[in-house]
Amino acid sequence: MKKVLVIGYVWPEPNSSAAGSHMMSILRLLKEQNWQIQFATPAQETDHMTDLNAEGITSKKIKLNCNSFDVYITQYQPNIVIFDRFMMEEQFGWRVDKHCPKAVKILDTVDLQCLRAARHMAFKQDRNLTNSDLSSNLAKREVAAIMRCDLSLIISPFEISLLTDHYKIDATLLHHLPFMINLSILPDKTTSFNDRQNFITIGNFRHAPNWDAVIHLQSLWPKIKKQLPEAQCHVYGAYPPPKATALSNEKTGFLIKGWAEDSLIVMEQARVCLAPLRFGAGLKGKLLDAMIMQTPSVTTPVGSEGMHAQYSWPGFIADNSDEFITNAVNLYQNHLTWEVAHSNCHPLLHALYDSRILGEALVSKIALIEQHLSQHRLENFTGAMLKHHTMASTQYMSQWISAKNDLK
Repeated sequence: MKKVLVIGYVWPEPNSSAAGSHMMSILRLLKEQNWQIQFATPAQETDHMTDLNAEGITSKKIKLNCNSFDVYITQYQPNIVIFDRFMMEEQFGWRVDKHCPKAVKILDTVDLQCLRAARHMAFKQDRNLTNSDLSSNLAKREVAAIMRCDLSLIISPFEISLLTDHYKIDATLLHHLPFMINLSILPDKTTSFNDRQNFITIGNFRHAPNWDAVIHLQSLWPKIKKQLPEAQCHVYGAYPPPKATALSNEKTGFLIKGWAEDSLIVMEQARVCLAPLRFGAGLKGKLLDAMIMQTPSVTTPVGSEGMHAQYSWPGFIADNSDEFITNAVNLYQNHLTWEVAHSNCHPLLHALYDSRILGEALVSKIALIEQHLSQHRLENFTGAMLKHHTMASTQYMSQWISAKNDLK
């Protein structure tokens, strides 16, 4: 039986974040191949983490900068190692190379953190994104991790283009893997326009773009509320801090609901999903949830980026605050406009997010790399060079930390 080791940055929380849902879809896909899957992470357990044992996936606690991982991976001997975000490749990649040199190394970027950070910096300074922003130390680290791996999973076609055009990464090292939706469980019919009420936004409060979107939405809400006095805005998300719950106001109808046990249930109850994202990267799970429950949405170019190709957006993409407010009110009031957006949801999912098609493509790509692994690596000279130099420094730093800890 083929063995897969997934080294996680955090324990998967599919009900807390899109990243958690994405990770679980990958784990389930690999499990469907009858492969042995083990999830290992140095992260602390959380209240909302999924029960991996119930999924038939074993788990293991590992330590950072500790030689115990060498013993562990030598005994486990995986055929495939998947790193959840580039930091895990930085920490454990050299150890995998040393003890399991023939294992296929795959990086799941989730989204490009260097792009998200660059946009955040430009946003805070109220200016356009520059090439200098994209050349940060974070970018160098993340791109280097991509180059050192045999394959990197990239969630957005925009990010594929950025990596190939701007960073000049060979396309053979990249694989487009958006969110995988099981279309067989899509509801045939969802709640009607007249039976829905209120607006919804949802997102993990620990994610900076989500928190900024809540602050921005609060500033937009009075103008929406003035035109729709009976409407409320329900704000859901895991881990709301006190500064978030303090925003809840019954009088204005801007209500911080916090954790949602099932995001799809609350999404179906709402008439319109609002996602006024001003920076970020990757794909937006809240907007996929909206499509699944056929809830029309209003978002921004950042929010919709990489999500709909040439297909009609199920709602509106607003370029500025005035457009956002106008579109939100229009979609909420106008039954016909709402129905058109409502009808665009499932065709978009069928066209771009079919888990069966996406899963088969990923499994085939992994098999192809396994079959020609030596040649694949030979053609990635930059990656080999980075392993030789960069990873040597990482290795020795890690060994120094480990030795220092042993002395303690």
